[in-house]
Amino acid sequence: MHAVGIVAAAGSGLRLGAELPKALVHLGGRPLVCWAVESLRAGGVEQVVVAVPAPQQAAFTAVLPDDVHVVVGGDTRTASVRAALGAAREHADAVLVHDAARPLTPPDVVARVLAALAAGARAVVPVLPVVDTTVVVDGDGVVTADVPRAPLRRVQTPQGFDRATLVAAYAHAHGTAAEFTDDASVVRAAGIPVQTVAGDERAAKITVAHDLRMAELQTEWPR
Repeated sequence: MHAVGIVAAAGSGLRLGAELPKALVHLGGRPLVCWAVESLRAGGVEQVVVAVPAPQQAAFTAVLPDDVHVVVGGDTRTASVRAALGAAREHADAVLVHDAARPLTPPDVVARVLAALAAGARAVVPVLPVVDTTVVVDGDGVVTADVPRAPLRRVQTPQGFDRATLVAAYAHAHGTAAEFTDDASVVRAAGIPVQTVAGDERAAKITVAHDLRMAELQTEWPR
């Protein structure tokens, strides 16, 4: 199976307290985006396309390997992934969409996603169980109901898709008013079932400064 990886790296670093795109923030001496690209490749992905903010395209090109294709992303995640899809080689069988903000994703997670696609899944996401008590609250912040945890899962990346399936799903979503939080949502909106594989706690998303500090600790521990 020939897989192409798309790294969504067009987000800002505002919540992280950075004055540059989050994907360019350093972790263990390297930008987050470099860690994400490395994880994909170590897990079995050959070609990688990175969607970046237009003003920093040169900065991303300077830190990434020469064979990584850097494209200008959009104002939303779906716009960025759509731009990267257009730049991906058409002969790829599968597409894995990864967050630059999940730099420590183990290659084993990537390999599990690829294996599920090779076994016939059209869409697959890595997930983890929900361990905290989860509740519903009203507009005043008062708890109104408990949510059973057993069927709930936390979704991670990379999310994997049969290439034709993802392209068709994005075409189906084009022009709609729907807001999609991830690529699996785009595919599900097109009526495609999404399968799951085991995720990994190390694939945690870096959103705020505390997350980055925790990730820094992980890079110092033996892996």
